[in-house]
Amino acid sequence: MRMSLAELEPIAAALRKNNIAAHCVENKEDVITIIKTLLSTGDTVAVGGSMTLFETGVIDLLRSGDYHFFDRYQDSLTPEELSEIFAKGLTADVFLCSSNAVTRDGVLYNVDGRANRISPIAFGPDTVVMVVGCNKIVDDLPAAVRRVKTVAAPLNAKRLNCQTPCAVTGICTASESDLFTDGCQSPDRICAHCLISGRQRVENRIHVILVGESLGF
Repeated sequence: MRMSLAELEPIAAALRKNNIAAHCVENKEDVITIIKTLLSTGDTVAVGGSMTLFETGVIDLLRSGDYHFFDRYQDSLTPEELSEIFAKGLTADVFLCSSNAVTRDGVLYNVDGRANRISPIAFGPDTVVMVVGCNKIVDDLPAAVRRVKTVAAPLNAKRLNCQTPCAVTGICTASESDLFTDGCQSPDRICAHCLISGRQRVENRIHVILVGESLGF
């Protein structure tokens, strides 16, 4: 799937109307250029779980030594060390992640298991930067819910080796439902919390980089 800058711009305009800064690039290679303008040397930086950040080279940039990176992807982290890194995400200067879905009217939809990603999106860091492939653009909120149930959650559950029905079947047990709360009762369920971000009170705190190719889940 690909989208041109002309196709991305109406979504960007809708985000800006909601006080969310928006940037459009056609290719993933162009993401780093924008990221560098949003970071300052020495910034404390944390990230949410995101394959998109790996695909676009953002993780490599954060590991360059120019930033104080709270790296959740370090080898051999203990559960306690990982939880400490998650907590630091709330006080980082910049928090980077992707979004599970972006609606055409400029709303962000995100679902978490532990809320360590949606919490910094909602409050804490002065700057939040989301890198979003065009495969995550949906028509409206019901479509965003369905996208998570049929695409994002099953693929992430499988990637994380979660013992959930969707990890096995590739689809949520409540895939036809538009309600976030409908779904499995598995102890490993990763759809425990959701955040819907509409018009923001703090203008341009959240930046969304829309990319004209498919990225992540």
